[in-house]
This record gives sequence, structure tokens and C-alpha cells, in this order.
Amino acid sequence: MVEKTKTKVYIDGANMFYTQRKLDWSFDWKKVKNYIETNKEVIEWKYYVGVKDDDEKIQKYLRYLNAVGFNTFTKPLKKIRISDNETLFEIYKTDYIYKANFDVEITTDILLDKARIDEIIIFSGDSDFQYLVRKLKDAGKKVSVYSSRKTISWELKLEASNIFYLEDIKNQIKRE
Repeated sequence: MVEKTKTKVYIDGANMFYTQRKLDWSFDWKKVKNYIETNKEVIEWKYYVGVKDDDEKIQKYLRYLNAVGFNTFTKPLKKIRISDNETLFEIYKTDYIYKANFDVEITTDILLDKARIDEIIIFSGDSDFQYLVRKLKDAGKKVSVYSSRKTISWELKLEASNIFYLEDIKNQIKRE
């Protein structure tokens, strides 16, 4: 019997939310979990996302993620005024956007966890992770990135050990 690779999975919730919107289909995270765990011993699934106060929809989503075995990490979304920036205002057609950035938390958790695992899987296409991925590879770690062809940054694409495009596994992970 072949020993499975010890792995931890880190999911940039905001990035995956926008990826799903761009793809125009949603992931069934239970199917995603089953797909990856076929070949890997996943020690932990971590999902990071910002939340608005009193948002019952996101609370229900977080309960679903917890029920399928994900550890969820949240913090409040910040309301950022953008109407002073004409370009952003034209893009978003609103005075405010909501934002919560988890890049530091994801990076910190990966660096604290890396000694106990063989592979790191990141669900994100964010170029902010390029430096982290490079340093992990320099330290001898395998880093796989799951993202969309439509949303992955070229910097991350060049740095990752492996890239898995969500479009290529759509039939296995799409929510029905």
C-alpha cells in the first residue's frame, strides 16, 4: 500500500468566492474534500473568510463547512469608502466595499504548520502568496495551488510546485 502524502489545506475564502462567481458555478466542498483525500492524508482543512455582522447566510455556510470537517477562521469585514476613488467607484458602482484580508493569517498558519506536513495546498490565485510559495519551495516543501485559469495570478502560476485548475475537475467538485 502506498503511503499518502501528509497535507494541510488552506482556503482563501474571499478569493474562492470571487472565483466561483467568475466561473459561474459553485463548489461542493464535501466533493472537493473527497477528491483531494483520495490521494492525500489531509491532516486539516482551514477556511478563512470575513463576515458581516448579523449575516445569517454566511453563518449557515460556516456551519456547513464545519459539518464537513473544515476549521473556519473569521473576522469582521471592514467597510471601506471608495467613492473618493473615481476608478473604483466606476468599477463597483457603490460608495463602499467590504473587505477582510487573511493573507497574513494564512501565511502565519502555514509557516507554523510546515514542519509537520509534506505538502501544502492553497486554494487561491492571489499573487500575494508568491513570496510565501517560493520560500516554502526553497525549504523543500511541495506547494500545490488550486485556482481557476480565470483568476490565478501569473506570479503564483510561475511559483507553485503544481497547479490544479478547478475547471479541469469541475465534474468531480461542482455543486448540483
